[in-house]
Amino acid sequence: MPLIYTVSPAQAQGQVAEVYRQSAAILGHVPNAFQMYSASPALLETQWQQTAYFMLHPNLSFPLLALTRMLVSQDHQCDYCIDFNAAMLIERAGFTPEQIASTRRDAAAAPLDAREKAMLLFALKATRAPKEIGAADIDDLKALG
Repeated sequence: MPLIYTVSPAQAQGQVAEVYRQSAAILGHVPNAFQMYSASPALLETQWQQTAYFMLHPNLSFPLLALTRMLVSQDHQCDYCIDFNAAMLIERAGFTPEQIASTRRDAAAAPLDAREKAMLLFALKATRAPKEIGAADIDDLKALG
């Protein structure tokens, strides 16, 4: 017997159904993680707003965000998240398994333009060594737009 009850997409109503609808429209499905949040509709809404902000951001592309999530997940040894983001990169961004493997070995090999690669490397530095981030890092990103 489950201790926390979640709502499947087929059973969703009200606020949960609306978040699921928006998620499916943007992501193509309702990820399991969002279904877990359905135990608290307010938390689900908050998590979705944050996710949608990044997914719809005019300067942060889908590949950049998925690569960032994949590589941060790799640092934290979350196989589910690594595989989920790798699959999305292959299915939605047209990456090859070889590009994924190469990027996982060396983030600088990511198939991104110079601007997005700089942002990816900054995000990794910020999560791996936040105390090493300085004004010059931010200035460099701003110079790239």
